[in-house]
Amino acid sequence: MALVDRTVAGLGCELVDLERVGHGLLRVTLDAPTPGGIGLDDCERVSRQLTHLFAVEGVDYDRLEVSSPGLDRPLRGARDFARFVGAEVALQLFAPHDGRRRLRGTVLASGGEPGAEWVRLQESPPPVAVPAKGRRAPAKKKDVAPLPVLELRLADIDRARLVPQVDFGSKARAKAAPVKECSE
Repeated sequence: MALVDRTVAGLGCELVDLERVGHGLLRVTLDAPTPGGIGLDDCERVSRQLTHLFAVEGVDYDRLEVSSPGLDRPLRGARDFARFVGAEVALQLFAPHDGRRRLRGTVLASGGEPGAEWVRLQESPPPVAVPAKGRRAPAKKKDVAPLPVLELRLADIDRARLVPQVDFGSKARAKAAPVKECSE
């Protein structure tokens, strides 16, 4: 793992995950330390370098898969939580916290000494139910209680992922966009 981490870092990328999957598949997940993400060229460059490295080091594998983490990027440790302060995450805990193992919220802060790291999370409101076609939406409540802030030990978190934030644009902007016509 350390050898792959150093090699990937030397190519300007960040190692998110390295896993050995069944049937000889070695899966490497990369991210970019700066905004903009990982592109196909980055994955190809890292794949070529790792193929040479594994041949020299005698690493046994049948297939190598190098990819970006996607919109729902996994968060693996304190470094990831610190990097994504302000982002919404979905967590699964090893043991229930206030009767729940699955939590969703915005990362407010993270810190702590090695082995005792923590993350502070502002819980997200529950998802709003979309009414069926032809039905009215329920009335909105005006007195909404503030959402709780939780402080969790990283050792208590089984899995964590970013919640994808996708902006499909507004309908008004889509109508205003010019349409290009093709002519032969």
